[in-house]
Amino acid sequence: MKVVQLGIWQQDQAVFPVTIQVAVDRRVNSYSLRVTEMHIIFPLAAYLLGSIPFGLVIGRMAGIDVRKEGSRNIGATNVSRVLGKKLGFITLVCDCLKGFVPTYLAAVVLAESGSSELVTAMTGLMAVVGHMFPVYLGFRGGKGVATGLGVFLFFSPAAIGISLLIFVVLVAVTGFVSVGSLLASGLIPVWLYLLGASKVTVGVAVVIALLIWLKHHQNIARLLRGEEKTWKKSAG
Repeated sequence: MKVVQLGIWQQDQAVFPVTIQVAVDRRVNSYSLRVTEMHIIFPLAAYLLGSIPFGLVIGRMAGIDVRKEGSRNIGATNVSRVLGKKLGFITLVCDCLKGFVPTYLAAVVLAESGSSELVTAMTGLMAVVGHMFPVYLGFRGGKGVATGLGVFLFFSPAAIGISLLIFVVLVAVTGFVSVGSLLASGLIPVWLYLLGASKVTVGVAVVIALLIWLKHHQNIARLLRGEEKTWKKSAG
């Protein structure tokens, strides 16, 4: 660099600019290293947080293993069916926060990073993956709807509002929570696109929607056979 060339002068004062430049370079490199570490830490932390099975924890606190009751799922719907709406709602909130909190924190902390949008989106995705494939339960988890809700609530409350309306209407009309979940989640990428979300956000939304549908494959099979349990029957 030009500053280094000035050090050729035989005067002592010329040494100082070289020393200052080296110090600045070291600080810049240190900052870049910390940012790079954060790009790894946030998605990893989101996965570990997403892996916490709040439905199972709440069920055990109530003396029941929800994996052995109802649909045997750790999600809010099965907790509501087995333990009641109050505990089901608490599970829903906890699972939703697993998606919202790490995504929000990643966006805030990495706001000045050039790759903030991508890392934030990946953080949200990994939170959902953690819920679906939790390391603490041998990678056998929930279906990701509530955690995905938390992620998309950060990216676009408007898109969530539209899909929640569709969810409520479909569940009320059909009685099937799975139908509402599948269509509401599947349409999220469409709403994001129409609302002007970035390609990265829409792309991650497509991946999450596909994963949710994949995790609902048994529900889809039961729906096709006419064997899916309805919310109306379980509520009655």
